[in-house]
Amino acid sequence: MAYYRSVGAIPPKRHTQHRAADGSLHYEELMGEEGFSSDSSLLYHRAIPSAMVDSRVWRTDEGKPEPNHPLKPFHFKLHELFPGASWRQADPVRDRRVVLANADVRIAYVAAGLPSPLYRNGIGDECVYVESGAGVMESVFGSIEVRQGDYVVIPRATTHRWLPTGDAPLRLYAIEANSHITPAKRYLSKYGQLLEHAPFCERDLRGPVGPLVVEDGSGGDGEDGSDGDVEVYVKHRVGGGVGGTVMVMPSHPFDVVGWDGCLYPYAFNIADYEPITGRIHQPPPAHQVFEGNNFVICNFVPRKVDYHPLSIPVPYYHANVDSDEVMFYCGGDYEARKGSGIGQGSVSLHPGGHTHGPQPGAYERSIGAEFFDELAVMVDTFRPLELAEGARATDDGRYAWSWSGRGPADDRQRDSDEGTTE
Repeated sequence: MAYYRSVGAIPPKRHTQHRAADGSLHYEELMGEEGFSSDSSLLYHRAIPSAMVDSRVWRTDEGKPEPNHPLKPFHFKLHELFPGASWRQADPVRDRRVVLANADVRIAYVAAGLPSPLYRNGIGDECVYVESGAGVMESVFGSIEVRQGDYVVIPRATTHRWLPTGDAPLRLYAIEANSHITPAKRYLSKYGQLLEHAPFCERDLRGPVGPLVVEDGSGGDGEDGSDGDVEVYVKHRVGGGVGGTVMVMPSHPFDVVGWDGCLYPYAFNIADYEPITGRIHQPPPAHQVFEGNNFVICNFVPRKVDYHPLSIPVPYYHANVDSDEVMFYCGGDYEARKGSGIGQGSVSLHPGGHTHGPQPGAYERSIGAEFFDELAVMVDTFRPLELAEGARATDDGRYAWSWSGRGPADDRQRDSDEGTTE
């Protein structure tokens, strides 16, 4: 979004000489979107930012996602991906477990206690939600302290790393796009300012503190500089899919003495989202925060609910005609899902083509409620999602039957399943 910032030392005029105290030139880098035709920032490095000395494959071992076929809704228990103290040996980048994916977006989860390596997503922007824990996200733009409830939006190709702090795991719900992620366009003026009807504004956004210049002697003591080599893990496109490369740089990329522009990472805490409410039930677009190509991100926060005298506060039953709906339950008590087994750290998938809504009893039970204490992050996609390794590992195996009360152990259901040849 077009919200100008200037950090550190920059020259008075862009694309002109910018020298260090010893007279050496800094190296200007333009980081811009849409081929010089959209938002950008200018960064000033002490070393050449394009220099590299080696490149090797980063094997992510994610496996291939599988279609949701035969079609059904799912409940995934993401906390099962990192049982016990296993998070202490995990880092926030290399140990992400992909749960759902399509050509537009990948949804992954990690609970981590170790610092990540330097990382760059060359495919698209990332919107990372902090379920719990605390840490620091360091980047070429500076550092952002993160805490529970933060969304951290990181532009494509930003070199950064995650540093968990404290004695609890840093639990991250990562939404990785193949596009840019912006606030909902209807909240923005034609020049990019958040408008009066938006549920948050620029005051709620936290940009990087910096500049962040690593003084580690990168460049090495040997003639080839190998002692100072630095690895950067890069996610990128390979043959129509997702691949990884480790690029080895002769100096640390955190050497930016200053930058300015409208493209940079920022954090926004879900507690600063002001919910839009009404006399009758508000549809999901009223809860939107961000959007990318072929998907949107919404959140459901503690709020006063419908105040028409005959209102039914939980959602009406609805068919996802054009989208798959993914809900990540990250706080409070989600009224519409009571009785389903869903709790903290759960994800539900309601695919296009399936009618869904409140669990049995919740529809009538909600009548008279004045306030919902719930917290959930929703991703709606406009192309079908496939089930990745993290989904297959945490499927509760029974959510699809929770509305009918008749599960796959029923003889007729089992006979039907066994008769399926596809």
